[in-house]
Amino acid sequence: MPNGNGVVIQTSQLTHRYGKFVAIKDLDLQVKQGEIFGFLGPNGAGKTTTIRTLLDFIRPSSGSATIFGMDTVRDSVAIRQRIGYLPSELALLDNWTGVQYIRWLEGVRKQRFMDEALRLAEQLDFDLNRSLKGMSTGMKRKMGLIVALAHKPELLILDEPTTGLDPLMQQVFHGLMREVREEGRTVFLSSHNLPEVEHICDRVGIIRSGELEAVETVAALTRVSFRWLHFTLAEPPARNGFSAIPGVTDLAVDGAQIRMRVSGETDMDAVIKAAADYTVRDIHIEQPTLEEIFLTYYGKKEA
Repeated sequence: MPNGNGVVIQTSQLTHRYGKFVAIKDLDLQVKQGEIFGFLGPNGAGKTTTIRTLLDFIRPSSGSATIFGMDTVRDSVAIRQRIGYLPSELALLDNWTGVQYIRWLEGVRKQRFMDEALRLAEQLDFDLNRSLKGMSTGMKRKMGLIVALAHKPELLILDEPTTGLDPLMQQVFHGLMREVREEGRTVFLSSHNLPEVEHICDRVGIIRSGELEAVETVAALTRVSFRWLHFTLAEPPARNGFSAIPGVTDLAVDGAQIRMRVSGETDMDAVIKAAADYTVRDIHIEQPTLEEIFLTYYGKKEA
């Protein structure tokens, strides 16, 4: 069970060094029961090191962590029995089928969950009777998700779970995560995919260069985010009707192409009305990269 405050994961000044390189530093983090917590950061920020330390695959250089109120080093075996884990890179035994793999795991866990594995496989369009040999990244991800979810763990720790999945399967994954949350279980999800986090996470922690920069609700994060908006017009505009709109910045006109940065609080109705002055052939909205979100989110702080 979580501790008395409903906290499933708690770290206190958690630090891990690889020689002189500090991978994570003084990480203070809480993940609450029943939430989907997104752990955000670019590659190399410290996401996987944090997860491996929580799972006791590597030991903290200093600081500590608890899961379900138990110490992650002293009680690691007991903790893992209650967790579903999907690593960023998954190795599978080539000479087994999915069914054989699930049967083996049932024996290890002394728990029956083949029916749930079959249900998940159907949703993810995955044939458990096929050989695990030579699978694509996306197919390995599906197998890994089935393995992580099938025994209905209290806590899911997922490292870049949708890598290699097509958009349809990503939507299926989002639905599965919502099911987990509705059942009162907890998800700790590492990602650098902001749209995915916006869809399913309740709160997010942002890590950069091994340090936790902030913990925010998704609503707070998206309020300070922005989008790149692209218009393709029938002909080059004779005048510019967008520059006076509050929240529209970085406006660039290249012939019949208009590109602008639109902040999260911009009145989009004003942008659309300005676009109505032209003949619009196409509109494209581009999500910002996580690095761009960082620059926006911490611009004042760093200045």
